[in-house]
Amino acid sequence: MRSSNCNPLALTTAVNTLAVAIAAQLNENELALLAAILTQLADTLETIAAQREFCAPPPAE
Repeated sequence: MRSSNCNPLALTTAVNTLAVAIAAQLNENELALLAAILTQLADTLETIAAQREFCAPPPAE
């Protein structure tokens, strides 16, 4: 998932826009639940990424 056209400001703007659009469609309880689920998903993905890095074979010299 690499791109030569990476613009961090465009990415943060897109994520913010998505969050606002989603929040506009949910009530407070639904929004809180979705936020908790997405936080858990993000934390789990970070754990998997860290474990992959830790368990990867050392680079060849």
